[in-house]
Amino acid sequence: MSLEFNELLPRPHRVVGAASVYLALIACFALPHAAMAQDQAEAPAPKVSIAAAYTEEITEAATFIGRAEATDKVDIIARVSGFLDSQNVEDGALVKQGDLLFTIEPDLYQATLEARKADLDRAEANLELAKVDLARKEELYKREATPESERDIARASELVAEAEVKAANAAIQQAELDLSYTEIHAPFSGRIGRVTTSVGDVVGPTNPPLVTLVSEAPIYVNFSLNEKQFTTVLEQVGENPASLAESNKSPNVHVTLPNGTALDETGEIVFVDNRIDPLTGAITLRAEFDNAQRLIVDGAFVNVQIEALEPTLQVLVPQAALQRDQRGDFVLVVNDQQMVEQRYITTGDTVGTAIIVTDGLREGESVIVEGLQRVRPGVAVDAVVASEQPGE
Repeated sequence: MSLEFNELLPRPHRVVGAASVYLALIACFALPHAAMAQDQAEAPAPKVSIAAAYTEEITEAATFIGRAEATDKVDIIARVSGFLDSQNVEDGALVKQGDLLFTIEPDLYQATLEARKADLDRAEANLELAKVDLARKEELYKREATPESERDIARASELVAEAEVKAANAAIQQAELDLSYTEIHAPFSGRIGRVTTSVGDVVGPTNPPLVTLVSEAPIYVNFSLNEKQFTTVLEQVGENPASLAESNKSPNVHVTLPNGTALDETGEIVFVDNRIDPLTGAITLRAEFDNAQRLIVDGAFVNVQIEALEPTLQVLVPQAALQRDQRGDFVLVVNDQQMVEQRYITTGDTVGTAIIVTDGLREGESVIVEGLQRVRPGVAVDAVVASEQPGE
């Protein structure tokens, strides 16, 4: 019995020793964590830069895809056949209305004109002879020295001679016209493209065009509006489709070139189609631009912006404040308690370095523009006003 009792004596001492080791370990780990918690509690709030949402009068614009179209464009075709005698312009040259572009060998047509003039002389001589014969027959008929049938024949001969003179004059006009077609002049001012023929080639009405001439300034831009957009424009302007192109209240039209540059010109609507396309549900409008710098090229696709007639007051914030996640666009707002709030917003068009906020934000609310990576919603921050405030 004593042996068993003695064997049991060390066990309580071993339990007490293990408990002491465990408490020591807890103390070792607890002390650093407590220190860290104390450091975190004493850490200063992260500094961020903020900017206030502001309001500004913005003239809103709707954007469409448009296509440039020359006001005048023509394929130059030879109207008479012959050898191309000369080319008086270079490829891509600017020409004025009436400038000589090409000449076709005129000798054949000059000879034809001379022949037609000879035909006229012959016809006029025959007419004179017919008149003399008729006068003689009239006198003999009065004296009853010739039958009436002879007088009638002489009268008919005179009419035939007069018709031949008219025909000869018409032939001369045609010959002169053909001769004039051997010189090809620019029908309007513009720029020519690449000449497709060479001097010495045989050209004519059935041959391909010699060159294409395009008027570059002014220029049209055609674009389409759907039914809703078109009705809205008409309501704002207070006009009907027929008078929209003539109204002084028509909205301003701007274009953005294919490279993203905004053209420094304002266009005006000059044409509105008379029907809505049943396939697209859109109606075609045409704006005219001076195109003084020739930056709009015939056939080019451009972005067309139609401005609203009156500006509206809009809320804006710097684009630097805008963030996005799966739910959409949001900003981090600093409230009066210097706490960060996540605010989802609805955005509109960009205006310079700012963006329009159509819903979710009020004028004067502060949004973080710098230091976004150092904060999260629900934490306190040390907010300072950004050095450059938009809208000022």
